[in-house]
Amino acid sequence: MTTHIQDQILDRRELTAALVRALERRHEVLDAVVDSADHQAAVTTVAELLGTSATNAEAVLGLKFSALTKAARDRIQSELEDLDATLEWTTVDRPASSGAHFNLRPFSTSPEDAALFATRSAEQLDENGAPWAEDRIGAERTAGLGRIEDESAAWFVAEDVSAGVPESVGLVFGELTDQEVNVAIWIAPQARKKGYGTACIKHARRELAAEFPGTVLVVRAKA
Repeated sequence: MTTHIQDQILDRRELTAALVRALERRHEVLDAVVDSADHQAAVTTVAELLGTSATNAEAVLGLKFSALTKAARDRIQSELEDLDATLEWTTVDRPASSGAHFNLRPFSTSPEDAALFATRSAEQLDENGAPWAEDRIGAERTAGLGRIEDESAAWFVAEDVSAGVPESVGLVFGELTDQEVNVAIWIAPQARKKGYGTACIKHARRELAAEFPGTVLVVRAKA
């Protein structure tokens, strides 16, 4: 299954799972909504209560009373089970894939970001199949910063913020070519197989669409 298709199914699975949890905890959800000052506060509260995104919380708030019947609940649960059977993995296996407690911030000239870029670049191979030399790593970083400056590229550091203190877990590179933005994602070795790549794709869509409006995003799994 391609990353894009997996990502689409996973999004649907997360929405369906949020609806199931909302129906199972419908009394708590209703109390939370009634106690909220306004719609946005209700969205935030429901998202935290169900451990889901604001978008999925919006869908929960849009549920009709007809969805509260046993038959309707059974249909949603059945869809969730079908989606789980289709997916190669779910957020239970890779919790970071939901995109919650995750952030993309602009790549900077800081020593920390330079070190992260160096770690990533050490995995790249030159035309002879050898790892990039230190001088090439420096040159590639300098060239990238130049493209960011002239707005033909946008690079981001992927951060896990679940512990309160941001932890850098990867990099996202957006490079503008004509009307296409080539998106490359690199996840640090210790953070792989946890869903951060999927989270990067979800957040990069929004960030790069804002940076390069009217363009087409072309995503590659590895940078």
